[in-house]
Amino acid sequence: MLLSGRTIGLLEDDPIMGQSLQQRLSLEGATVNLWTNGKEAIAGLERTVPDVVVSDMRLPDMSGEDVFRTMSERKPMPPFLFITGYADIDQAVRLLRSGAAHYLAKPFEMAEFLQQLASVLPSEEHGDDEALGRSAPMKSLCRTLTRLARTRSTLLLTGETGAGKEVCATFYHQAAPDPGPFIAVNCAAIPVELMESELFGHERGAFTGAQSRHLGYAERAGAGTLFLDEIGEMPLSLQAKLLRLLDERRFHRVGGEKLVEFEARVVCATNVDLARLVRDGKFREDLLYRINVVSLEVPPLRERSEDIPWLMELFFDRAVEQFDAGLSGISPLTEEAAKAYSWPGNVRELRNRIERGVALALGTLLMPADLFPEGRGGAPVPSFVSLEAARDAAERTQIMRALEITGNEMAAAAKLLGISRTTLWEKMRRLEIRTGEHH
Repeated sequence: MLLSGRTIGLLEDDPIMGQSLQQRLSLEGATVNLWTNGKEAIAGLERTVPDVVVSDMRLPDMSGEDVFRTMSERKPMPPFLFITGYADIDQAVRLLRSGAAHYLAKPFEMAEFLQQLASVLPSEEHGDDEALGRSAPMKSLCRTLTRLARTRSTLLLTGETGAGKEVCATFYHQAAPDPGPFIAVNCAAIPVELMESELFGHERGAFTGAQSRHLGYAERAGAGTLFLDEIGEMPLSLQAKLLRLLDERRFHRVGGEKLVEFEARVVCATNVDLARLVRDGKFREDLLYRINVVSLEVPPLRERSEDIPWLMELFFDRAVEQFDAGLSGISPLTEEAAKAYSWPGNVRELRNRIERGVALALGTLLMPADLFPEGRGGAPVPSFVSLEAARDAAERTQIMRALEITGNEMAAAAKLLGISRTTLWEKMRRLEIRTGEHH
């Protein structure tokens, strides 16, 4: 599909036009965020950065130009494709000179619209948008982090515990042109009385027991990345000093007089609602504004089930190597059981269950009982299934893998499976496998 895996912001106040474009873009494989006024669009763009914004020029509360100029003051800035009436073409040309990607005059053909849209989409320099997962949300997140890595904007990652915020922070760091050191700090794991010294360092004699100079996390990060995990746990007394660090880009070591320059990009992460902490008086509002320059949410695993088989294989291969286990693979029934489970502990729970299962498995395949020894999942894990059900599950997995390897070429997939193309079609129809389902 033309726009597969892309995220598009669509700003259109006409409900018929908006729904029509949203439906067609979705059919082309895109994830579409539809906004009906400028205020709604600006709020949405502050939460997440799409690959491109398609905007009508005339809106009920402001113009598309107002939205464009508001967002041009912030980084990163997605390309804008404007939809305009003939009376607004002069305005559209003015916007092109200001950095807009293109404009399209009404009325237009859908094929022309899609062609223009494809032409303004940014190319993916790093190529692999599946580095964080195969689901559409994670591909979109991967592309956004890749674009952000070219800037040094402060980034806030939100999401449930175990969803993969540190993995995303590491990817963002590694995608930078000049990564430098990656320093991860768990704000909840450091005692309050030691946190200032750990973050900013201290000079010899700064306090009892300070027998030599100690370089803190901020200094050790150099020109790399300082990752502050569980930022909501940072004590209020230190929040003011962090705010000053971000504003002035320099700091003093504890007990020191010399200013130390701070060069690192900053990524913060939290699994709590920081706005609620602000209301409760536990988090500084000005610090929230400062770290929330760009905010991205890492979705929980239950909302991206397409990633489960991919993650299972990744963790399985690592665990087999770690434990030198003799397992040859993952049973298709285990994969089905994993897909049915709600994963309250997210990716971290999946990794831990795979590691435990590989370490303790008695057979040559990782079975449902190895993954869920307590005998439960999203649905009850059967202790025994019929031969027909086991055969169907195995055939379905093997067919989907063959299609993936051959790029959905039916003849090549049939040859790889050792069956005729007609037989392959019949099995796909019976097992309800659609071409492209494995993507």
